[in-house]
Amino acid sequence: MFLSEEAHENRPQWLRGRGATKTVPDGAVSQICRGSPVPVLEREELMFRQTLKMAWSSVKSNKMRSFLTMLGIIIGVVALVVLVSITTSATSQVTNIVNSMGTNTLSVSISDDKENPLKLAEMTDLLKLDKVAEVAPVASSSATVTNDETSETAQVTGSTADYADIEGKDLSAGRWLKSTDVTNHTCVCVINEDTASDIVGVTNTGDALGQTIKLSGIDYTVVGVLASETSTRMSNSSYEVYIPFSSLQRLSSSVSSVTSFVVSADNDDLDTAEASLTTWLLSRFENDSDAFTVTNSSTVKDTVSEITNTMSIMLGGIAAISLLVGGIGIMNIMLVSVTERTREIGIRKAIGAGEGSILAQFLIEALLLSLIGCLIGVGLSYVILRITGLVNSTTYTMDMNVCYIATAFSLGIGLIFGYYPARKAARKEPIEALHYAG
Repeated sequence: MFLSEEAHENRPQWLRGRGATKTVPDGAVSQICRGSPVPVLEREELMFRQTLKMAWSSVKSNKMRSFLTMLGIIIGVVALVVLVSITTSATSQVTNIVNSMGTNTLSVSISDDKENPLKLAEMTDLLKLDKVAEVAPVASSSATVTNDETSETAQVTGSTADYADIEGKDLSAGRWLKSTDVTNHTCVCVINEDTASDIVGVTNTGDALGQTIKLSGIDYTVVGVLASETSTRMSNSSYEVYIPFSSLQRLSSSVSSVTSFVVSADNDDLDTAEASLTTWLLSRFENDSDAFTVTNSSTVKDTVSEITNTMSIMLGGIAAISLLVGGIGIMNIMLVSVTERTREIGIRKAIGAGEGSILAQFLIEALLLSLIGCLIGVGLSYVILRITGLVNSTTYTMDMNVCYIATAFSLGIGLIFGYYPARKAARKEPIEALHYAG
């Protein structure tokens, strides 16, 4: 049978020329019948889909074994995501506490006054020091707060007018304490929103202004209400009351002198302010550096950040070891699978499947096990974080960056530990594979 020149040119490349002996590709017969060449991209796509389908069928055919294989990956992902997410949430909470202390402050605590207590009037002397902008004494005590028939225990803090600026206290209504309130021992107070709603009994914070509450039996007039986000996060009580330092000295017998105070630095120059303050304190307390402690807020923040970062790396490393153990489990099961399916491999190679096709099938199977295990692990991590948050009354946020890292790491584990069994399957000789008796 003779073909015209045009028909000859329309034939696939592998049929052109005399004596052509090349193997007909899969699906080429149907393409010949249509009189068009085989599209390479379409053929590759069909081969990939078929390989993916075969790998998925293998995973489904042994559900229990596949689940046990994935178990190591699941445990590793849960450990990684849960531990790092809890650490990240804890870091955020600690950072908020540090920030609530002020980001440009120095905290001073006096442990030995050398029988010469620091007086409230001496606070003005500190304003003359280099780079010291504001100073405020701080003292706290517990007191019973009552209003009509409502009675609760609250943390009462005594300070001065500069305290709000130093600690970054924002008000939702009213004003902060004034210098005249301290000088005149005025019985006025600033409360937080919980105190306003639960003790004063108002839903609108502005309605609490002018109301009277009793602190250990003494009447105090509410002149301000703190914004909720600026309440003291380190307080053990949900009820907070701020009064003039001089009024607290009269209210509480345990507060007679200044034993702690906070300082803000001019132009954020904490180091210079700390140096000048330390020099003054040494001269005030007989050059005894153990008599007081100066805490730099920026140093505390940096230290907390270093500690939490170290914890995240350590916990992440522990979880990564779990993922490696899961990878070893995948390799073990894949080797068993290759041995069990030796005859199948022989048949596929005998009908024309190449090494690349066999390699791809077993690699995809290993990647599927890793990916499914990872997805189950991420889902379990979300459930565990929600349950833990409900039990501890804390909100734990899943760190999505950790989820992405866990997914990439799991796929990498599947690829690395699945490559050797896949290569072993791809290199089997067809004749030996067909004669394998199992």
